[in-house]
Amino acid sequence: MARSTIYAGLEIGTHKICVVVGEAKRDGAIKILGVGQAPSRGVRKGEIVDFEKVQTCVNDALVRAEDRSDVMIRNVFLGVTGAHIESLNNRGRHRLPDDQTEITEDDVEEAKEIARSVSIPQSNVFLHSVTRQYIVDGVEAVRQPIGREGRVLEADYHIIHGIRGRVQNAIRCVREIPLEVEDVVFNPVAAAQVVLTREAKMQGALMIDFGAGTCDYVLYEDGMITASGCVPLGGDHITNDVAMALQIPNGRAERLKVEEGSVLYEEVPEGEMLSIEDDTGLILGEVERAFLNEVMNLRTREILTQVRVRVEEHLGRLGAGVYLTGGVSLMKGVDAVAREVFGTKVTRAGSAPVSGITATFENPQYSAPIGLIRYAQILDSEKPFLSPLKRLGRRMQELLSSVTF
Repeated sequence: MARSTIYAGLEIGTHKICVVVGEAKRDGAIKILGVGQAPSRGVRKGEIVDFEKVQTCVNDALVRAEDRSDVMIRNVFLGVTGAHIESLNNRGRHRLPDDQTEITEDDVEEAKEIARSVSIPQSNVFLHSVTRQYIVDGVEAVRQPIGREGRVLEADYHIIHGIRGRVQNAIRCVREIPLEVEDVVFNPVAAAQVVLTREAKMQGALMIDFGAGTCDYVLYEDGMITASGCVPLGGDHITNDVAMALQIPNGRAERLKVEEGSVLYEEVPEGEMLSIEDDTGLILGEVERAFLNEVMNLRTREILTQVRVRVEEHLGRLGAGVYLTGGVSLMKGVDAVAREVFGTKVTRAGSAPVSGITATFENPQYSAPIGLIRYAQILDSEKPFLSPLKRLGRRMQELLSSVTF
């Protein structure tokens, strides 16, 4: 019979902190048992700047998730982001010993280690070494080389790395709550597991997780992750622009952006005005709707253009187009601007349907935390016989090696 496992995912975002508890079954089904969230304080551009404030918010979200799921949470998969996170593709080449013709698990590990022997800044640490493909004696797109006959094995990996201290700060913050960190996951890698279908990954797709503090992205070609990264700009920067242009508080600018704003301004009737009210309903003034929308358009276009510049060489191979997710993807007209920037079809997407309390949480702002549950399920299904300590592997040992308490 299929065995089910309960996982918890934790996303510490710029606007919200979210804990998702999910039951993952071996047949691939996921049931969301509970979600807890709290407004985020002490986080800037996706990175922790005030431990105490963040821990208070995480505790609030944790209690709500436990109450709603009736599960005591002790371990979490932690989603991280930040401008310090970078990626590259690298290939390791390993020749089998002369007296050996069949590829073993040790050969695969050796090829992987060679692929990881890539120069990254001394202050950085590996977050992910994602298998793209294996090449056996020149034959590409080999998914499972163990047991195959061959002389030369090449391992093609997508490597994601970030500044050690910043990653460790996130781990330390969570462990002091106390919660054990099962694994650390770059947010768009998690979100892609529930936003992109296997078919979309095969056709070629760029997923953009447009959040409040950052705009994260991951790109797939032929089913393989090819590029990923983080632009340190997001919805908060659009809000700041509105606040400065209209000379109003940020809170009011955020409400105006969400409730009345759009990034489309050219077709707005000339002279159409919007009233600006304070929290009590008192009218502070008026603004032309086209002006508000133009301010929002300029910053949105800038952010998406920065993503385009980073993936320019791959745009001609995106058969499935661009997928927008994250809270800012709900902004009116953002898909139209994305179509102009990338020159391809654009889909606004939330997380894939899952069972449980899903109506609210298929919203795109929950793609990353729900994706953490799917990521955990995939990780366990690929390594079902490893002990928890061995499953952590070299990467988590590196991440935790110099965390002190």
